Order: sequence, then C-alpha cells, then structure tokens
Amino acid sequence: MADSVTQINLPVDAEVLSELTIGQELRLFGSIYTMRDAGHQRCLELLQETGELPFSLKGQALFYAGPTPAAAGRPFGAIGPTTASRMDNIAPLLYAAGIRLTLGKGRRSAAVQQACRQYQSVYLTTIGGAAALLAKKVLSAQLIAWPDLGPEALYRLEIKDFPAWLAIDCQGRQL
Repeated sequence: MADSVTQINLPVDAEVLSELTIGQELRLFGSIYTMRDAGHQRCLELLQETGELPFSLKGQALFYAGPTPAAAGRPFGAIGPTTASRMDNIAPLLYAAGIRLTLGKGRRSAAVQQACRQYQSVYLTTIGGAAALLAKKVLSAQLIAWPDLGPEALYRLEIKDFPAWLAIDCQGRQL
C-alpha cells in the first residue's frame, strides 16, 4: 500500500493509470460521470442497436452512483457508491467504448479484470455508507442524458478531493 495520497486529475490518460499500484490511496479532481443499473441497461441497448452511444465517454471516468436531490446548498444531498458487480455484465462493453476508469464499491468479476487489462483501464473503490460526506466533494452536476431515469440518469460531476483506492489495475490484478 502506498504511503502517500496521489492526486488524479480527470479525465486521466492511460500512462498515469499504468503507474498506479493496487491499494494506492487516491484523491480525484475534475470531471466524472455517474450511472447505475438502468443507465447501463440503456447503454447496452444503444450499443446493441447502433454500435455507439449518443455521447462520448471515451477516456472518461464513470462513478456507479445514484445521487439524491440537492440539499444543504450542494448539487446533491448524498452520493455514494453502489455495488459495482451489478454492472459487470455491461462494464466490459463500456471499457471497449472508451471508459478509462470506473468507481464503485465491492469486488468485480474476472470479465471486468480482463477488460481492465485489455483496455488499459482501472477500477477504483470509495467509501460506502458515507454518501453525505462524499456529496461535499461534488462542486457541480449537469444532467447529460435520460432524465426519465431520475437518480440513475447520466450526470457529469465536477469533483474535488474525492477519496478513492485502486482496486483493479491496468494488468487486471484485483485488490
């Protein structure tokens, strides 16, 4: 485990990701997208129908989260990670479509490990059960697609000093 915290500016390139080590403590800054189960299903349908998404996520970071409505002067009252394994059946397709980094909680499947290796992507974990605290790290939020999905819609967030740990590296090794 690393002795110090590493700052990662999002979006991030593959070279930076390749230098990270399993268990390394990180702080994320910049743009990250949110999506959960229903959004992933929509992505799958679009990829199967057209082979592409109506927006580019190439090189981007994706946070498995469903935010609550705005509160306390923040864009969201709470935003915490959801169990990432629920997205494992679609995640390799999103890595193939260009997602560079995913963020959630819990272990991932062998297929996700293989996709991280194949596409030089990574999976990070963050603190579960601290959604109100994590919401303080969100500076702004913009709805990008699928407002009918409510908290499972695709949002782009600007985050600052967001805590995370490397759980799957670019070689597919899992913490």
